[in-house]
Amino acid sequence: MTDLFVNKETEGKEEIEIIPTDELPRGRARHKMHGHSHSPMAAFAYYPDKVKFVAADNKEKIVLLLRKHPITNLKWLTTAALMILAPSLVGFMSPFLSLPENFQLILMMGWYLIVLAYIIEQFLDWYFNVNIVTDERIFDVDFVNLIYREITDANIDQIQDVTVQMGGVLGTTFDYGNVVIQTAAEIPQIEFTSVPKPWHKF
Repeated sequence: MTDLFVNKETEGKEEIEIIPTDELPRGRARHKMHGHSHSPMAAFAYYPDKVKFVAADNKEKIVLLLRKHPITNLKWLTTAALMILAPSLVGFMSPFLSLPENFQLILMMGWYLIVLAYIIEQFLDWYFNVNIVTDERIFDVDFVNLIYREITDANIDQIQDVTVQMGGVLGTTFDYGNVVIQTAAEIPQIEFTSVPKPWHKF
């Protein structure tokens, strides 16, 4: 019988316990599980609703979906905000003001298209770079661009060692870090980068 990973709280700390599939909570009870999420934007979700991915087997069940912690988006959001404000600062420069108004408008529109493309690219990079734990395998999905992605997987029974790396002010404050998984698969190492609650045991 297939076993799944579920969340259990022990002595004030959350751990992942293995229980048989037929004993898993159903319906509303499952929705009350700590970490279960209906949000498609969740960075940490047990039994996420309506999630499918290319390499999944029909009988395979997704137990855990991970993305980079949302706070890691702060860097590119700050850059995007500065890019949005840049034209108002450049507008005071005399070379820009000396250009014809139509040309100024074209430059502004071109700039904001670049900013929009940057924001969309960064968001898609965060949204589609996911780590997935199923009842059979672990997956690291790297979204490079709209036409290329790289998927690394290993069977659960091929996991040999798991190392958690946590550090820095943001990582400690917001509880995120890296999980490095050594495997006996063709790819010997799979890394979950900047994921929430990295101290969970797999």
